Amino acid sequence: MRPSKRQPDEMRAVSLARNVARYAEGSCLVKFGETHVLCTATLEERGPPWLRGSGKGWVTAEYSMLPRATLERTRREVTAGKPSGRTQEIQRLIGRALRAVVDLPALGEKQITLDCDVLQADGGTRTASITGAWVALHDCFQWMVARNMLTSIPLRDHVAAISCGIYRSNPVLDLDYAEDSAAETDANFVMTGKGGIIEVQGTAEGAPFTEEELMKLLALARKGTNELVALQKAAIGG
Repeated sequence: MRPSKRQPDEMRAVSLARNVARYAEGSCLVKFGETHVLCTATLEERGPPWLRGSGKGWVTAEYSMLPRATLERTRREVTAGKPSGRTQEIQRLIGRALRAVVDLPALGEKQITLDCDVLQADGGTRTASITGAWVALHDCFQWMVARNMLTSIPLRDHVAAISCGIYRSNPVLDLDYAEDSAAETDANFVMTGKGGIIEVQGTAEGAPFTEEELMKLLALARKGTNELVALQKAAIGG
């Protein structure tokens, strides 16, 4: 029995609320159960210097966790002078995930920065960030189309992400903190709406996992990301 009493293939309640940040070109408040992340998309008229003259745009991401997103206060990374290794790894993952489905030449020499700020953490903050950031990015592109900055939305596909793991010897979908902290295997899957795999992160915390277990986790992840993409489509109205 899972601590949350969910079935092995059952996700937490997920919601995607758009237009929650007044000044951002795109925004989404995503909730995976008790994990809440505010995702905003900001348009910058210039791309990074190393892309100047290429005709291509760029999508990047920054990730942070508010001090009381967790049970005990976490020190703000700005006071440490630099982001932690975990923060850098997560924000690079978010950027890679979103760039995989963006037509960067169609964007032109502009940059969109996705800020993913964790308001409350209960496991799966990176997967929630990716799922919500896609909605914020879509709405940023829609904002640009409405102002004749683009002729169409330069997204090739949806992107969603979900965690899976081996908990008490059973493959389960969408780990909360109670499961994540005690799982024998913890994995994150980033997938497209068409079923393509963008990235897989998997770690055995105890005994190594088998190929058979990996395939079971992949099957769970496919089910979960399909559900998330359906929610994204419902959120944007198509």
